[in-house]
Amino acid sequence: MTTRTVDTAQELAAFLRTRRERLDPRDFDLPSRRQTRRTPGLRREEVAELARVSVDYVVRLEQARGLRPSANVLEALSRALRLAPNERAYLFDLAQQRPRDAAEAATAAAPSLSRLVADLSPLPAMLMNHRYDILAWNADMAKLLLDFNDLPPSRRNAMWLCLVHPEIREFYVDRDRVVREGIAHLRSAWAAHPNDRALTDLIAECTKHNAEFSRLWAEQDIKTGGRGHKVMRHPGAGVIAVHFEVLVPLQDPDQRLMICRPADDESQSALDRL
Repeated sequence: MTTRTVDTAQELAAFLRTRRERLDPRDFDLPSRRQTRRTPGLRREEVAELARVSVDYVVRLEQARGLRPSANVLEALSRALRLAPNERAYLFDLAQQRPRDAAEAATAAAPSLSRLVADLSPLPAMLMNHRYDILAWNADMAKLLLDFNDLPPSRRNAMWLCLVHPEIREFYVDRDRVVREGIAHLRSAWAAHPNDRALTDLIAECTKHNAEFSRLWAEQDIKTGGRGHKVMRHPGAGVIAVHFEVLVPLQDPDQRLMICRPADDESQSALDRL
């Protein structure tokens, strides 16, 4: 038995119809209409009115008649149909349009993710958002890098620490590569979140006040990998080499869970001493 190829136009049409039919007209501030409703949910003309598109456009979408809606139209339909975040992402995927960032970046870790970071001990681990703000960390990461509790929340940012913090600036053996790759990741995040004012402000601050950042930012490098190797000079434990993995929670796709593992026996012994 073979699985048929997905017809995205048909799937998009069916998805829009089912979401329209699940809505209760009484939940919307719509003009009252005298005619009896023959089907559940909103009428097509009501969806068109809410999304500010033509009724014919909604009809053609629901009949899979070859339309490819723009990101603006998808955004309007998402609001009109009151789609949940995962439904909105699915709608954009079906239409082959990358969704815009829908909400502000998290400034605090969800309790379940904070517990996961703690439970990963003795492996050093921390949770960041897409702009490298550090949201949660375990004691092992604090011993490996620094105690982030000693920093004001506005400075708990991995990019800023690597560029400016006096201890972290000299921490990495291959500092140039670490900074270069970090900036390349930040540029990818910036392109994916063009409306994130805090991210734009961070980039502007670093560009204005840090010549190294400004030079590397201008090179336009892009990187999105989540696996790598770093060698560190720890003031108390000596040289420590780690492999790291960066994992993305499905429910929080703009957050990054970084887990470090010792790369060799000497590094394991150094972490044990910490």
